[in-house]
Amino acid sequence: MTINEALNHAKSELKFHESRAFVARALMQYFSGLSKEQIYLKGGDELDNASEYFKFVKRFKNSEPLEYITGVASFYSREFEIQSGVLIPRPESEILVEKVSEILVGFDTPRVCEIGVGSGVISVSLLLNFKDLFIIATDINEKALELSRKNAIKFGVSDRLKLVKTSLMDEVLGEFDVIISNPPYIASDYKLDDFVLNEPHNALFGGEKGDEILKQIIALASKRNAKILACEMGYDQRQSMQEELEKFGFEAEFYKDLAGFDRGFVAKSKK
Repeated sequence: MTINEALNHAKSELKFHESRAFVARALMQYFSGLSKEQIYLKGGDELDNASEYFKFVKRFKNSEPLEYITGVASFYSREFEIQSGVLIPRPESEILVEKVSEILVGFDTPRVCEIGVGSGVISVSLLLNFKDLFIIATDINEKALELSRKNAIKFGVSDRLKLVKTSLMDEVLGEFDVIISNPPYIASDYKLDDFVLNEPHNALFGGEKGDEILKQIIALASKRNAKILACEMGYDQRQSMQEELEKFGFEAEFYKDLAGFDRGFVAKSKK
């Protein structure tokens, strides 16, 4: 079986998936070690161990996310390591990085904390944007902390990222100028597809209404005298976030994602 024949067969196997051509090629790149251009040029070559390639296709067909199979996720035009048990970064979170970057320009040596670091993509991206920045990042998931450490080492910023295993900021002391978080914010009864449900539920679901953890973070940011709180949120949570932020003395600017849905806020303390 040639590479092209294997790709066509894979696309047939994945016929109900809208991105079947992209997935088939991405799995081929991962399996063969060839680039997209090389696959095109060598399409008529025989594919060794084709049965092994189709094992990857079957895993995806059984709703295992592509990023977990290949071990990489693209974020901010960089390839980060990813693994099962850690939330897969989304393009929407790149907007959060951009918003926080705009804010950090106005600080000299800000004290920054990220709550729920996950794979580390947000903190690492910010550290790459600001060469003198130092971030303390927390997560309750040991896998996430290990993965963040790997990604920080990969991009050469591990000396400026302190990782702490804790819930929210329980084991982190002091006040912070900027607090960042992309917390779980999905309501517990919200229906998700099987691919997303293969990701860690404690990184997805924020409680019965979905905004419970976000409300905890707002209260915590106020207690820690944060000048800026920047968070991602659910598309339907603007009103509840507006009310909670005002309650704790924050003035918020909300932003939308690329699809036009409310996706997050940057809030400034009125203190």
